[in-house]
Amino acid sequence: MTTTTAEPTLSFDDALAAYDPAMGLEVHVELGTNTKMFCGCPTEFGAEPNTQVCPVCLGLPGALPVVNEVAVESAIRIGLALNCSIAPWCRFARKNYFYPDMPKNFQTSQYDEPIAVDGYLDVELEDGSTYRVEIERAHMEEDTGKSLHVGGSTGRIHGATHSLVDYNRAGIPLIEIVTKPILGTRERAPEVAKAYVATLRDLLKALEVSDVKMEQGSMRCDVNLSLSPAGAGTLGTRTETKNVNSLRSVERAVRYEVGRHAAILAGGGSITQETRHWHEDTGITTSGRVKSDAEDYRYFPEPDLVPVAPSEEAIEALRATLPEPPAERRKRLQAEWGYGDLEMRDVMNAGLVDLIGATVAAGASPTAARKWWSGEIARRANGEGVDVPTYASRLGVTPAHVVELEGLVTAGRLNDSMARQAWEGVLDGEGTPTEVADARGLELVQDTGALEAAVDAVIAGNPDVADKIRDGKVQAVGALIGQVMREMKGQADAAAARQLILARLGQS
Repeated sequence: MTTTTAEPTLSFDDALAAYDPAMGLEVHVELGTNTKMFCGCPTEFGAEPNTQVCPVCLGLPGALPVVNEVAVESAIRIGLALNCSIAPWCRFARKNYFYPDMPKNFQTSQYDEPIAVDGYLDVELEDGSTYRVEIERAHMEEDTGKSLHVGGSTGRIHGATHSLVDYNRAGIPLIEIVTKPILGTRERAPEVAKAYVATLRDLLKALEVSDVKMEQGSMRCDVNLSLSPAGAGTLGTRTETKNVNSLRSVERAVRYEVGRHAAILAGGGSITQETRHWHEDTGITTSGRVKSDAEDYRYFPEPDLVPVAPSEEAIEALRATLPEPPAERRKRLQAEWGYGDLEMRDVMNAGLVDLIGATVAAGASPTAARKWWSGEIARRANGEGVDVPTYASRLGVTPAHVVELEGLVTAGRLNDSMARQAWEGVLDGEGTPTEVADARGLELVQDTGALEAAVDAVIAGNPDVADKIRDGKVQAVGALIGQVMREMKGQADAAAARQLILARLGQS
């Protein structure tokens, strides 16, 4: 029976003192096609179980598959974006082994003749350095169904009383992107793995071939890892941690497996070549099944599908549709927006590039766009465990709201404090920035007489501070401005108050 108890591990530093890690990452991407890979069934996520099936994806006798043309085009575009060579001729194969959630009991995939081979993806790390991850292949296949194990405590088959199967996902187009061994990363192995998957996700999103929602399983990563004695230059026995579905988990899974492998090897044991399950709640992996080698799958060419043979003209036409690479786009936008490296990195990490771009395009300044999208709304989104774009969409908050808010500040109706109050009201569903400001009575006092009276009163009440300003210590004016703002209940223009105080004290 499978246990979820953590196995002994060495610390990451101790593991690296004795061993070199090698990684291989296999990323499965569900394509955003309207229909499945080999039939006309819809691919909508979250539909009622077993309502998006037909004789083809259920593997019923006599049903014949037909290749989805859009899926093939998407596969070629992905291959081109990954700097791969596109095969002028390739074909599908049957991958045979027991699939409890695949009704025909084999997967239609590609084996020795994939559609794209020998590419690379340059990955930027946190410190700005770049690591090139080489791509072995990208091939087309179909997804399996989904099993639900009921009655156990872990949600897995061990200990369950019965299992239910939903075949809606069976047959959805998949692209599997397989790296060559990732070597030489040492202590940065977890960071490189996370950065690679993040960079790949950004690229696929830019290509508009998938929604790449890892939390829904439309993009998931299998982490292959092995250790060898430091400096040996060999590859050890690998394990494959399956279906890791978040960037943070990719990093954690690599780190955990390094420590687990090291503990086994340091104790004189040997690594079992197997699949492993990742447990998000505990941050550990547990044994799945002994990993099969390619010959165990009994691959043979799929007899019911003709080969795929894209012409050079068709490939070049698809190449012309590729978008600006995300990394190049970010550098261009950073220059246009005037952000520093740290500011741009924060924007990237928060997933705000597209949202800020849309806000600037709508008329806001880059400074205001970054300020409002990375402030209170980011804090609330983090509390909900979602990214800002998802949270903003849920609330119905748009770039137009930021443009309107900045306009109220620029026009002199709101100061920064008032604008923050108005923005909080927008996030609370009270309306647009103007509607919130009207309802809350947020508006700077335009009566210069009232401002002059408040300034005079504050100067009279703080003669020591006033004398310092008269003597040239202008930085002391901040203390008086704060008091003026309190006198006027926050409805004064701080810049106007500053100018008036300095003028009164002979420092204009």
